[in-house]
Amino acid sequence: MRMFAERGVPTEETPSGIAKTSDVVITMLPSSSHVLDVYTGPNGLINDGNLLRPMLFIDSSTIDPQTSRRLSVAVSNCGLKQKKDIWQIPMILDAPVSGGVLAAEAGTLTFMVGGSEEAYLAAKPLFLSMGKNTIYCGGAGNGSAAKICNNLAMAVSMLGVSEAFALGQSLGITAGTLTKIFNSSSARCWSSDSYNPVPGVMEGVPSSRNYIGGFATKLMAKDLNLAAQSAKEIGLKCPLASQAQETFGELCKEGHETKDFSCVFRHYYSGKDEH
Repeated sequence: MRMFAERGVPTEETPSGIAKTSDVVITMLPSSSHVLDVYTGPNGLINDGNLLRPMLFIDSSTIDPQTSRRLSVAVSNCGLKQKKDIWQIPMILDAPVSGGVLAAEAGTLTFMVGGSEEAYLAAKPLFLSMGKNTIYCGGAGNGSAAKICNNLAMAVSMLGVSEAFALGQSLGITAGTLTKIFNSSSARCWSSDSYNPVPGVMEGVPSSRNYIGGFATKLMAKDLNLAAQSAKEIGLKCPLASQAQETFGELCKEGHETKDFSCVFRHYYSGKDEH
C-alpha cells in the first residue's frame, strides 16, 4: 500500500475503512475463505453496522458459486446510507475475469457477471473501462459458475492438445507440423492457435519462456478443485474434471506449481521442444 500512497492514491488499513470512504468497491482475492473474511470478517466491508456507504460491490475472485450466492444474500440484507435511483439496497456482482495477466495489462479482460441485471447494466461502463468484453450470465453466482466452467474446458483442452503433440512427436511428426494441421482443421482451439504449449512453436506465450508467467498451475488446480466440488454437490458425473484435477495436482506436488499450466506438455507428457 505504501507504493500507492506515495503516488497519491488514498489507502486504508482495513476493508471496513475502504467501505466508509467508497461508493463502489472491487475485490479480487485468492479463495472463498479470503472473500468471506474481507466481506464479513471482524473488519470486513459489510461488518460495520447495517447501513453501508457503498452502493455496489464487485467481486472478481474465482470462487465457488455457492459462496457468491451466500455473499449476495448477506449484502442485500444490509441497508444503504443514501438511496438513489436503482440503489435502494446495496448490491454485489460476482464478476470473475478471463484473460490472465497479459489481458489485464492490455485492458482486454473478459468479465463474466452474475447478479442483478439492473446493477450489471449500471456497472457495465466500469467493466469496459477495465476490459474489452463483459457478459451477463444471470443471477447471483452465475458469473462464478461461468468462470469455473470456462477454466475446466480450458484445462481439458490443454491436456488434449498436449497429449496429441506428445503422441505426434513420439510417432515422428513435429509439433510445428501438427500445429498447422490442427489450426486448419477440426482440432483447432485456443490451446493450439493462441497458447501453444510446445516450446519453439509460438512466440510470446509462456512455453516460449520456460513456462514463466501466464496462468500458474496451482491456480488451475484450485479452479479444477472448485469445478469438481461443484459437480459433486449437484451429483453430476464429470470424469474429465476429475482427471484434470488429478493431473494438475500432480504437477503441483512435483514442484511446478508456479509454472504456467501449459507446462503439462513438458512435465507430465515429457514432450520435447521444437528446434
